[in-house]
Amino acid sequence: MRLLSTIIIAIVALSAQAQCQFRNTAFKSGEFLTYNLYYNWKFVWVKAGTASMSTVQSQYRGQQAWRSSLTTRGNRRVDDLFVLRDTLLCYTSTKLEPLYFRKGAHEGKRYTVDEVFYTYHNGLPHLRQHRQHNDGTHAWKQSQQDQCIYDMMSIFLRARSFDPTGWKKGNTINFPIADGKNIDRARIYYRGKTTVKADNGHKYRCLQLSYMEKERDEAKYKEIVRFYVTDDTNHIPVRLDMFLKFGSAKAFLVSMKGTKGSVAATN
Repeated sequence: MRLLSTIIIAIVALSAQAQCQFRNTAFKSGEFLTYNLYYNWKFVWVKAGTASMSTVQSQYRGQQAWRSSLTTRGNRRVDDLFVLRDTLLCYTSTKLEPLYFRKGAHEGKRYTVDEVFYTYHNGLPHLRQHRQHNDGTHAWKQSQQDQCIYDMMSIFLRARSFDPTGWKKGNTINFPIADGKNIDRARIYYRGKTTVKADNGHKYRCLQLSYMEKERDEAKYKEIVRFYVTDDTNHIPVRLDMFLKFGSAKAFLVSMKGTKGSVAATN
């Protein structure tokens, strides 16, 4: 009986340790993507700047990790209308467990910094969250969680390795999402397939995925970003529709290099 109990405890422990892990099938070290940004101003779409996303194998606190960053840069043409200078960074383990997240956001006249630090015990995360407010003040909080927690970068890396085989329009994946202050409910909603023309002149068959967050104290979810990712194992973002507090923006793929597999255009 003692041996059986020991085996059961070991199996449960192994299951707990693995529950926040996920197999990467979508990207490799050295992937680099660039985008053109467009901002909607009084019903007119204007070129607003550029964005770039990179993923490399690195180290975080002595362990092998993925380092992924997303940088958006508005141009001077639209700075008088809306300043957009966001830098997002995350580290995950090689099995896609979130380790660290940072978002520095200069949007309009506001500048804020969010950080999330993850550590794990028996496979479940302990979070330290940090928010630097626009006035320069800082707020910290800590919590032990009984489920896996993600941030907007780490969930995107994980979502790229989802297998959509058999998905139907309306398929929904729910998860908790953290920033420097809160942990909220979020979801990815599948909207079906479509063809998207990128800014490199090519068209790609894409999956439509909406990233949605539950509005605090309300029952409904608000769409934050709609991703159009290639319908292959790479799941490269070809187009992003962003629904901002101050309007809406779009990003279209310009170039890609270092992809794990080949990406075929439809034309």
